[in-house]
Amino acid sequence: MNNKTVAFHTLGCKVNSYDTEAMMEIFEKAGYRIVGFAEYADVYVVNTCTVTHLGDRKSRNMMRKARRTNPDAVIVAVGCYVQVAPDEVQAIEEVDLIIGTKNRADIVADIEAYQKDKTQNNFVSDIMREHHYEDLNITETKGKTRAFLKVQEGCNQFCTYCIVPFARGPVRSRPVDAVLSEVKRVAAHGYAEVVLTGIHIASYGVDLGDGVDLLSLIRAVDKVEGVKRIRLGSLEPLLLTEEFVQGLSEVRAFCPHFHLSLQSGCDTVLSRMGRKYTTAQYAEIVKRVRRAFDYPAITTDIMVGFPGETEEEFEATLAFVEQIHFYQVHVFKYSRRKGTKADAFQGQVPEEIKTERSHRLTQRARACEQDFLKANAGRTVPVLYERAKEEGVYEGHTDNYIPVVLKTIEKMNGKIIETELLYKESEFHMTGLLN
Repeated sequence: MNNKTVAFHTLGCKVNSYDTEAMMEIFEKAGYRIVGFAEYADVYVVNTCTVTHLGDRKSRNMMRKARRTNPDAVIVAVGCYVQVAPDEVQAIEEVDLIIGTKNRADIVADIEAYQKDKTQNNFVSDIMREHHYEDLNITETKGKTRAFLKVQEGCNQFCTYCIVPFARGPVRSRPVDAVLSEVKRVAAHGYAEVVLTGIHIASYGVDLGDGVDLLSLIRAVDKVEGVKRIRLGSLEPLLLTEEFVQGLSEVRAFCPHFHLSLQSGCDTVLSRMGRKYTTAQYAEIVKRVRRAFDYPAITTDIMVGFPGETEEEFEATLAFVEQIHFYQVHVFKYSRRKGTKADAFQGQVPEEIKTERSHRLTQRARACEQDFLKANAGRTVPVLYERAKEEGVYEGHTDNYIPVVLKTIEKMNGKIIETELLYKESEFHMTGLLN
């Protein structure tokens, strides 16, 4: 019996979180016991992020923290930062072995190889040559409310600022049968909601043929017994054609929450970014969604301080945010990434200007968020209650992803209950009332 322990720390996106859960399962099947990252462990795995320089720095900090906790542990760095900068990560004194974003299913075998021969410490391969979806899946369930299902890997877009295609490689779609098998399993275990996620899920199916695409996958998931809600990860705006939106409106379990990545509300900046739409197209897509659904949540990501961004261009973004009236905006500052086209662009924006613009945009976005909550006040809608915040207080979400707090003596975990929504000024959730 293996009495060894392993600890994980995950940085970055939901896809990384899924990958970590899958690796945890591999270790458990090999006889390891999972412990918290702050605890003493035999092996520490840091699943890294490299979307920004901050992700790189946090990844390095966690590697050093692990070494301080147990100087004799095996420290494994895995994921996106490792994939794009293997030499840099391998040079970190605290790191024993490195694995990129491929062949992670072999992580336990890689550690065993390293323990036998310390020169076996680099398991990073060329992700750009990868054309098959890695069978890194979750077969055991934990929890009872929302299950994240990874259905796709990689991105072919190559926006000028983005390192992700270099970290994740080309688009690879998980076979439909494999997705449905996991959906059936989580539904049978009582999960009420499934979230289909990936690096660029709008591209799902382009490599599979036979007419398979994201909409056909969603329709197949909708037919699985026990699935009460289907939610999608971030979407490329141009995916939302009339046909696609109409198709979604006919899906029984679909949740009308659309995270449509914008990046900038200025056409000249969008062009420099290599984005494939204009603000006029984006606005028309949002109108299309709002015609098809009642109270859909439109959320987005916006970058400030892209190279060459002038005050006038930033003002255009502010105005566009007001025009669209998003429910929520994830605001982040441009971060130079070596190997991307934008890294060589002239007109790099000073950090203090990025910070100031980030603050202004966040304030504008928060005002829009309050307006969306007010617009939903008084509605009675189904809420999935996910966890007890404290004794007698439960937290959940509407189908359009409004957080709801409910006081009740009943046990609510995993239940979907019709709830009246009450608005309170300056709060970023709504209070639930059971009729």
